[in-house]
Parts: sequence; structure tokens; C-alpha cells
Amino acid sequence: MEKLLISACLVGENCRYDGKNCFSPLIEKLKAKYELILICPEYMGGLPIPRAPSERREGMVVSSKGVDVSVEYEIGAKLALFLARENNVVGAVLKEKSPSCGTHYIYDGTFSHVLIEGMGVTAELLHQHHIPVYSEDQIEELL
Repeated sequence: MEKLLISACLVGENCRYDGKNCFSPLIEKLKAKYELILICPEYMGGLPIPRAPSERREGMVVSSKGVDVSVEYEIGAKLALFLARENNVVGAVLKEKSPSCGTHYIYDGTFSHVLIEGMGVTAELLHQHHIPVYSEDQIEELL
């Protein structure tokens, strides 16, 4: 069975910054076709649950409290890449808009809920290493 990395929040794990999840009912269909490797790069990088929301800004990731959390995001991204390689995944399904997992859109860094085109830290690293990244809106493409 082929393997996919997947944002743990999409599977129902309460690991988002607010301690909640973003369960997608399409996950059950993915489970029938793929072995899912759950990741939460922010948590894997050492950030707590819950945590202050963060956004990418000028090459950094900054929390709403003004704390630079770039190192934690980079550690989480590198661990996700390691898991992707170790498991020979065919791709990753990641949570759109996340500063870590956003595949097409992220927030603009001003905490004003403005979306811009861009990728989160983990999505960008996976993409740079030729691992296809998909948002939860693209799950049907994988079925």
C-alpha cells in the first residue's frame, strides 16, 4: 500500500494552535487507499498545544505574541521530510493556510486574516525535495 504524509489535524487529532482539529470526512476514503503517516510539524518542532497562532513574515515565523518561532517550524519541517523519506511517501496532504502546512495560501504575517499565495515551512521543504503536496481541498485528486 502506498503511503502519504498527512496533517494530523485533518485526521481528527486535536493539535492545531487552538487545541482543536480540522477533521475531513474524506480521510476515511484515503485510509482505504493509502497508509497515512500523521504529522504535526509545529508540535514535532517543540511547540505546545495549544499555542499562540503564528504567521510567516519576512522569512521568519512569528507568533501573535511577537515571538520568533522559526526554529521550531524548521525543526518540524525537517522531521516531516525525514518521515517522508523513511516511509517513501508518494505525497503529503497538508492543512491549507497553515504557516507550516499551507500548500497554496498562507496568512500575510499581519494577523489581519488576509491570505496571500504562498507555502508553509513544511510544505515548502517537501516541495523543494520533490514530494508532491496537496491541500485538504485536493484529496479527491488522490482517490
